[in-house]
Amino acid sequence: MSDVYTLRGPVKKDRPAPITHNVARKSLAGVELGTVALEPSIFGIEPNVAVLHQVIKAQLAAKRAGTQSTKTRKEVRGGGKKPFNQKGTGNARQGTIRAPHYPGGGIALGPKPRKYDQKTPKKMIRLALHSALSDRASLERVAVVDGYASWETPKTKDALSALRALGLEGKILVVLGRDDVTARQAFRNLQNIKTIDAGEINAYDVLDCDWVLFSDATLPTTKGAE
Repeated sequence: MSDVYTLRGPVKKDRPAPITHNVARKSLAGVELGTVALEPSIFGIEPNVAVLHQVIKAQLAAKRAGTQSTKTRKEVRGGGKKPFNQKGTGNARQGTIRAPHYPGGGIALGPKPRKYDQKTPKKMIRLALHSALSDRASLERVAVVDGYASWETPKTKDALSALRALGLEGKILVVLGRDDVTARQAFRNLQNIKTIDAGEINAYDVLDCDWVLFSDATLPTTKGAE
């Protein structure tokens, strides 16, 4: 009679249930228009610090240019002739002045153009973004406006007035849609203001700013979550 064994995989750590955060929905004049319940699966999870570290580290590595380059001994000009005779000089034998130990010679094991990109799974990128948004939501640093349709022409003073009316201070990440051209031009000359398309929002930019400002059109939901 053979024994029957039950195979069990590793038990995942019990994670707390997502929390629903409510944010005041305001106009650009600062008038409260109601409240918005943020999507719990995006703004209410427990931040995964390990995933955040790995994803942000990969994102910063991808920003490196990787264009540094040094010349090897075969790429340095000159030195085609043997510097002196092989024997009879009392010096060590030398074949070319392009050798690395000569002044102006090639560089041994020097840097060459390369890519620093790191492959990161899409699920990790999505979890890192949700962790960053959840961190800002838990600190009550997420703001929502109804939109920018009232801005007919781009004016920096209108953008300043809106930020003061909304009570936003410090470094602010403004998430815009493709049609928010006027708002993008109004915000672009302000210090400590960074604009980003809704489809390009990422964990690093979220954590790099004190506030995240969404509109009705750019606020992430379950359908629009990546």
